[in-house]
Amino acid sequence: MLFELLLTRRSIRNFQEKDVPEELIVKAIDIARHAPSARNTQPWRVLIIRSRDLLDKLSRVAPGARPLSRAPLGIGVVVMPEESPLTFMIDGSIFTTYLWLALTSLGLGAVWINTLRWPQYAEILGIPEDEVLLAILAAGFPAESPAPRPRKKLEDLLTWL
Repeated sequence: MLFELLLTRRSIRNFQEKDVPEELIVKAIDIARHAPSARNTQPWRVLIIRSRDLLDKLSRVAPGARPLSRAPLGIGVVVMPEESPLTFMIDGSIFTTYLWLALTSLGLGAVWINTLRWPQYAEILGIPEDEVLLAILAAGFPAESPAPRPRKKLEDLLTWL
């Protein structure tokens, strides 16, 4: 069952015009909070973005953010460098991946919006300077079912020492 989830997860960029129940959002975040982090610091917090105005503003920051204009929901992952100075980016990335998989397991779709190269995202959302907006997941009920994308050959990835 886990293997199937890992192999069938897709980046979803088109969503049904249907609200996501709060219970599903909270359940996905509750699952994701069990993600591992260095020294169990859990240096993250979550922004649940449902405001159509905010989603539209965020969708115009960079070309890759357009799915936010079609999503009923954005989930921002903010990490705190002070809580885990050496690993906050890794810890937050693991948390975001757990969140994405939890959303998928609950029948939702999502795509990772990279926010690191554009400070406008953090400005729009009012993120304090001592925190980092790692990502926003555009999320909702999928309105598409993308085919799997090609992967590198397994033998091209392996180095046996």
